[in-house]
Amino acid sequence: MNKNNNTSTHSGHGRVVVIGSLNMDLVVRAARMPHPGETLVGESFAQVPGGKGGNQAVAAARLGAQVSMIGRVGNDANGNQLKQGLEKEGIDCTGVSGDPHLPTGVAVITVDDASQNAIVIVAGSNGALTSEAVAEHEQTIAQAAVVVCQLESPGETVFEAMQIARRNGCVVVLNPAPVTGPLTRAWLETVDFLIPNEIEAAELSGVKVVSPETARAAAWALREQGARHVIVTLGAQGVFVLGADEGREGGRHYPARRVEAIDTTAAGDTFVGGFCAALAAGRASDDAVRFGLAAAALSVTRAGAQPSIPYLHEIESSPGVPVP
Repeated sequence: MNKNNNTSTHSGHGRVVVIGSLNMDLVVRAARMPHPGETLVGESFAQVPGGKGGNQAVAAARLGAQVSMIGRVGNDANGNQLKQGLEKEGIDCTGVSGDPHLPTGVAVITVDDASQNAIVIVAGSNGALTSEAVAEHEQTIAQAAVVVCQLESPGETVFEAMQIARRNGCVVVLNPAPVTGPLTRAWLETVDFLIPNEIEAAELSGVKVVSPETARAAAWALREQGARHVIVTLGAQGVFVLGADEGREGGRHYPARRVEAIDTTAAGDTFVGGFCAALAAGRASDDAVRFGLAAAALSVTRAGAQPSIPYLHEIESSPGVPVP
């Protein structure tokens, strides 16, 4: 798989547009996850910027891309803090609007001593990001090399965003999280790179994903549904990639780097942001995968969502990593 597999002919070198969610993360650390009806004593609490859209935007910006964010926050303290945080990262927030009625979205995250997390999201203002609001920023989208979406925004809005991106010749990346139902062929045929994790890949394909081999089977099932390139993220096992021109037995497993994980929150978002930054810089997609993996590996050695995302200079110092 290489850059020549991409369907875009766009020339917006270096720019990534992220369309999606902005949340304030309420993070609790505990020895383990609570059982239903149980009260546990936690170890720590933190309030940090998050949301899959915001995380991926920050990751792409820190890892070398010019980034524009399109999303919606509430007219409240959390919304102001999120927007200011993005602007400090050099992210264009012209497309981030304020909702006069709904609060900024929040995510309640529990992280256990094994560095695994469980997340509950309340959409808030993210649920009011409309197709019309996205269409108002078509000129911004048209200037991008890569456009990335997730599913924490309304489905019709995400589909409109991807259609606008395809119409303007951008590479379209979809991180289908959270999965709320099957994706239609019309959706999948709009996407250049579909990037689910193992749980999302299983829900979308009907194939239980526990290994690179089962990831291959899930990726092939998604290809048959209309997907082009499928990249299944496998946590500590790395990623499995099935390219658009590869058969049922094709694809490649890219192992993750061995690190001591502290917190896996936003590791997937860091991979997506790094992958998109490298693609936007003109890197071959296999190099972009390696770059995203290196960034994600570094992120899990730190606590928090956006605070854990590394900067380009940190990846540049890692041996053997193709840097944009």
